[in-house]
Amino acid sequence: MRIYLLVLAIAAAVTYLVTPVARLLAQRVGAVTPVRHRDVHRVPTPRLGGVAMLIGLAVALAIASQIDFLQPVFDNNLPWAILGCGAAICLLGVADDIWDLDWFTKLVGQVIVAGAMAWQGVQMISFPIFGLTIGSPRMSLVVTVVVVVVAINAVNWVDGLDGLAAGVVAIGGTAFFVYTYVLTRTNSPADYSDLATVVMAALVGVCLGFLPHNFHPARIFMGDSGAMLLGLTIAGASIAVTGRLDPAQITTRVAFPAFVPFILPLAVLILPLADVTITILRRLLSGKSPFHADRTHLHHKLLDRGHSHRRAVAIMYVWTFVVSCSAAALVLFPVGQVLVGAAIGTAVAIVITVVPIPTPRLGRRRTADHTS
Repeated sequence: MRIYLLVLAIAAAVTYLVTPVARLLAQRVGAVTPVRHRDVHRVPTPRLGGVAMLIGLAVALAIASQIDFLQPVFDNNLPWAILGCGAAICLLGVADDIWDLDWFTKLVGQVIVAGAMAWQGVQMISFPIFGLTIGSPRMSLVVTVVVVVVAINAVNWVDGLDGLAAGVVAIGGTAFFVYTYVLTRTNSPADYSDLATVVMAALVGVCLGFLPHNFHPARIFMGDSGAMLLGLTIAGASIAVTGRLDPAQITTRVAFPAFVPFILPLAVLILPLADVTITILRRLLSGKSPFHADRTHLHHKLLDRGHSHRRAVAIMYVWTFVVSCSAAALVLFPVGQVLVGAAIGTAVAIVITVVPIPTPRLGRRRTADHTS
């Protein structure tokens, strides 16, 4: 565990230190988000945070590859495939942050990068549910591309409030990290090194390092470069578990949680996926394109209900915590206890979402400085 926490700390430190440089770079190249009618920020804000996040991820994995304990993870090409394709998707996001690419160009680029990652071996081969196996290499490639593209866009669409996407991924990613670590110790007592675990440790660190710069009022946005990087990396780690886990290796004690490798990635992205689904349906029902930009996302609805910016973000954090931690807890506690805890957490989340509890106005001076 200490080695994984070291990787997390390195990713956090590097990202935190490099983010101000990325902010200056964004200002130089004109990658600045203007104030539009659907936005909630009040001043134009730089948006190349993904560059700093990529550097933090790359440095953390590079150092991890030199640690003897993690050497088995880097004996194959998979971690570098995830990192390389993460760099490619980040560059696509950088192009969008600077020149505002149209949705079709971005989608084609996402499919190409996802296909490249699958071609390098990061593929869905089997579903850890009843031992189902994907029948052909072609179908495996298609399923992998779909999973990766959906994850990329889910994170990208939820990135609408300061600190929201990074915080949601950090919370869900922490649950995923604990789950993969426990599962690795259960299935491989002699070797705790694991690809998904080290990737998630680095990813959580990247988010934690970026958040101090991104909390409301944000000094920098992650932009498409960061959101798409997070989505692809989560997808890569999920595939490393979901697509390659042998259900027969899972002990009797965690027989029911054999479903968890499939459920947990969905739990980590439950809010982004719900946001994508609800928003697309709402736009289609109103006769608009599913890619039409507007103020119909979940976080916009929270703001419309009267929640403050920070409170809306906190509500999304709570829901992510309840869902992802409940799924991960299935490998640690009996199912009955997990269901009770999930029910209590859900009740608390509902109260926080519905009841207008007053919150202190923190950061007022910082807001004034930010807008002056």
